[in-house]
Amino acid sequence: MKATRQRVVVRSVRPEVAGGRFPAKVIAGRPVEVRADILCDSHDVLAAVARWRPAGAKRWFETPLALDVNDSWSGSFTPPELGRYQLTIDAWVDHLATWRRDLRKKAEAEVVEELDLRTGAELVEALLPQASAAVSRRLEQLVAALTDPGLELTTRVDAGLSDELIDLAAPLDPRHESVRYDRVVEIVAERPLAGFSTWYELFPRSASTEPDTHGTLRDVIDRLDHVTSMGFDVLYLPPIHPIGEQHRKGRNNVVTAGPDDPGSPWAIGSRHGGHTSIHPELGTMEDFRALKAACDEHGVELALDIAFQCAPDHPYVTEHPEWFKERPDGSIQYAENPPKKYQDIYPLNFETSDPDGLWNELRSIFEFWLAEGVRLFRVDNPHTKSLAFWQWCLDDLSRRYPDTIFLAEAFTRPKLMYELAMRGFNHSYTYFTWRRHKWEIEAYYTELTQTDVVDFFRPNSWPNTPDILTDQLQYGGRPMYVQRLVLAATLTANYGMYGPAFELMWSEARPGSEEYLDNEKYEIKRWDVD
Repeated sequence: MKATRQRVVVRSVRPEVAGGRFPAKVIAGRPVEVRADILCDSHDVLAAVARWRPAGAKRWFETPLALDVNDSWSGSFTPPELGRYQLTIDAWVDHLATWRRDLRKKAEAEVVEELDLRTGAELVEALLPQASAAVSRRLEQLVAALTDPGLELTTRVDAGLSDELIDLAAPLDPRHESVRYDRVVEIVAERPLAGFSTWYELFPRSASTEPDTHGTLRDVIDRLDHVTSMGFDVLYLPPIHPIGEQHRKGRNNVVTAGPDDPGSPWAIGSRHGGHTSIHPELGTMEDFRALKAACDEHGVELALDIAFQCAPDHPYVTEHPEWFKERPDGSIQYAENPPKKYQDIYPLNFETSDPDGLWNELRSIFEFWLAEGVRLFRVDNPHTKSLAFWQWCLDDLSRRYPDTIFLAEAFTRPKLMYELAMRGFNHSYTYFTWRRHKWEIEAYYTELTQTDVVDFFRPNSWPNTPDILTDQLQYGGRPMYVQRLVLAATLTANYGMYGPAFELMWSEARPGSEEYLDNEKYEIKRWDVD
């Protein structure tokens, strides 16, 4: 149909993200609310349906939409399983419904004329070619009732206003010059854990109960009862890979490490391997598999930390120097957040001369751990890596492994956090940590739960992290710990905490900062959780 003849307008469809550039996120097996503004000139009655199907399927399913208020229409459909779906809207002028509405008004005012009934009869007759023999016979009887001058007027009007007429006509699809929304909206249906989860973070090297002993992955198995007793269903481990030996940081992030300082787990890579290797003191791949199996038995999912950065002695540094930024003196640029310096970490250079090699290698790290059965990843500082890379990588992985969940640890500008979510991250850390007053919390969570953000951004609220100990927790005592945990657990459907520091209410900070004193990032702790 020529655009100039289209009377119906369809716009403001939800869920739709960035004009259809990115998929909306929903949960498989749960109703998805579809909304659209649908309007038309004049006062005719409209009808509309949401058309949806699994991506790649030929058959479309339809769900009727109903008018709410102010030309806003809504309905819902339920994606039955994980995967990608497509959605669009069809709308049209419903001439039969318009006639029935006007006939009812005229009947109430006792101004029905013969032509009014003949007009309705013609609309019903137009449906006959689409009807079965049985339905056609009944429709013909209704037409006869509408046009029989020998019947009482009220009888003829009742025939036109009968529920039976609507029941017979509805399946015959009397769409006249219907209009379709000009885009097909993509939707990703994810598993229930993406919509509701509880995360617990612990350092495996602090899991041993023996004094002066480096904890192992098998020691973590003994902590699972403690984790599940608190109701957590995700166990998140900081990086478990070999820790760099060159420029290793000492306790409290001092530049020079002592002989017994374990270094930061986020300084990844050494002569023992890189992102697909396990730190020797934590154990072996068999130990990792034993931990994964134990988590499965306890009903806890294992989440790994993926930090795309390297220690100076990571194998990548010698094998692929082109993946790092070289300074004028020939040395490699280490990580900085002025005035802070992180000599133990080399950031990857996404403006490398070998982007294909770098991108494929980083994706292969996810693929390695996916092959080991891991489906949850907390990604460190994704906002410092290429957005285009994340979209390419996460889109590919989520299509092949639709049960995977990626949590973005991105404490950055809100729009950049939202962009990462649109590019493929399922969860994101939030500003909950710094939202303290009632008005701040109300405003922030209204934005996260009552605006278009809800279609793509899933907040994951944490009262603390190894990097963050707010002054509230430093000075508020047990009441503040209880308050912040309850808020985190109830404001959003996903929350987490860094333990055992949180449940033991460890609150000693480095003076003048929001950082833990004697931070576990740089030393082994002994936690008494019994």
